[in-house]
Amino acid sequence: MMKKIYGIIRNKKGTSFPLIVAVALALVIILCGISEYMRLMIIASGVRDAVQSAVISTVNDNYDGVYQGAREGYSGGYKPGGSSWTESINYGDVYGRIDKTLGLRDENGYHVKYAGKTVESRLSELSVNIRNTPLAPSDPKNARAFLADTSILLEVPVSFGGKSLPPMRINLKVQAKYMPLF
Repeated sequence: MMKKIYGIIRNKKGTSFPLIVAVALALVIILCGISEYMRLMIIASGVRDAVQSAVISTVNDNYDGVYQGAREGYSGGYKPGGSSWTESINYGDVYGRIDKTLGLRDENGYHVKYAGKTVESRLSELSVNIRNTPLAPSDPKNARAFLADTSILLEVPVSFGGKSLPPMRINLKVQAKYMPLF
């Protein structure tokens, strides 16, 4: 009887099967993690591109009000007001443009994108700051440009790991600069 049990213990057939299963499961988990990371980066890239497009459109909408200092090499958002110049900046509807581009819905202060019935992403805390060029700067080459700084908070629920992982939260920052071509 002892020799039979000893023979079974010494037999090496099938001992690598649990190791192969463990390696296969580890590879599946790693590949799922990589695919989830790629999904999150694709969503963030698409949102960043949509925000950039909306901000560029807003900056371009300011074209009509931009004082063309072509000879001096600078331009700014000003309009004549009697005997002086006053600032003329149009902030536009950046959220409206983003909503139209991405197909978002306004819900409880968030702009939400759905994939079927589940939330794909949420946008909030949009901040647009347009910095005007000074009128007739003393050093036009080093004067700041007509620039729009934008930041928005992107929140994407993570589907890997169920509800145990918190959503990805990124503060996306985009800049758009107006430069006259002629």
